[in-house]
Amino acid sequence: MNRLDQYLQAATRENTRKSYASALRHYEVEWQGLLPATADNIAQYLADHAEILSINTLKQRLAALSQWHVDQGFPDPTKAPLVKQVFRGIKAVHPAQEKQAKPLQILELEQVVNYLDREIGVQQAQGNFAQEMRLKRDKSLLLLGFWRGFRGDELTRLQVENIQVSPQEGMQCFLPYSKTDRQFQGQTFQVPALARLCPVQAYTDWIEISGLTEGFVYRGIHRYGKLSDQGLHIDSLLPLLRKIFTQAQIATPESYSTHSLRRGFANWASQSGWDVKTLMQYVGWKNVNSALRYVEAANPFQGFSKNWLETKNDG
Repeated sequence: MNRLDQYLQAATRENTRKSYASALRHYEVEWQGLLPATADNIAQYLADHAEILSINTLKQRLAALSQWHVDQGFPDPTKAPLVKQVFRGIKAVHPAQEKQAKPLQILELEQVVNYLDREIGVQQAQGNFAQEMRLKRDKSLLLLGFWRGFRGDELTRLQVENIQVSPQEGMQCFLPYSKTDRQFQGQTFQVPALARLCPVQAYTDWIEISGLTEGFVYRGIHRYGKLSDQGLHIDSLLPLLRKIFTQAQIATPESYSTHSLRRGFANWASQSGWDVKTLMQYVGWKNVNSALRYVEAANPFQGFSKNWLETKNDG
């Protein structure tokens, strides 16, 4: 790859490139669509998949097709009035409530960490070094992911050399880029040291047992405790989290996703009295709608007693 291609590739995030490539493959190979496409082609593609794919998936398919035409110098058929009208019709006929990950509540986080601590003690007593490593890695990943509200891909991209620890005080995590960092300026995230469920101590314990001095923070662990050279793949994070939740006897582990840590923190912060602006600044959200999607709405009748409602109904 020459430098020009390298810079062009760097301008688009890896996850975006993969999802766009998959979308184009679906259009060309599975649906047998032709590129370049016409507005009629795109409209028919949408109509054929309106009952199969979600609105968000259709949006992603349109974005991929749009990008391909722009990159190749062709007119963009996805912007045609026909396509826009068909898409509006699909949203009207097939309204769908956005599925959201179940937030990991603070009591559930504590339950998981207590389980991990017990297992760490067991494995230490048995001299099972590799399993002790896995447990300490998992504990660090969970606590840092929760208290910093990190996305799954941000956790998997953390580098040891970009983290500075001040014992008993906190730590700083630098990410060269993130989903909301469109200018690739990088961002430093502060992480507090806590009396309980401390992400700083958990990270320190993981680094100490792993011996890592550079590279990916969270990695696969092979037999006998040998570390992988690569970080955990984003696709392996969800099965790992659900496995941990299952072992810790968290109810309905299948309802959690990699966003559950982020949503759990957002709900904890909201219930603890944080205003939306403070939450946005801490997590790194750029607009209020993004933040509100992660915070569960309060019960509007929470302040009323059951007896009050019954009295009103009786009248």
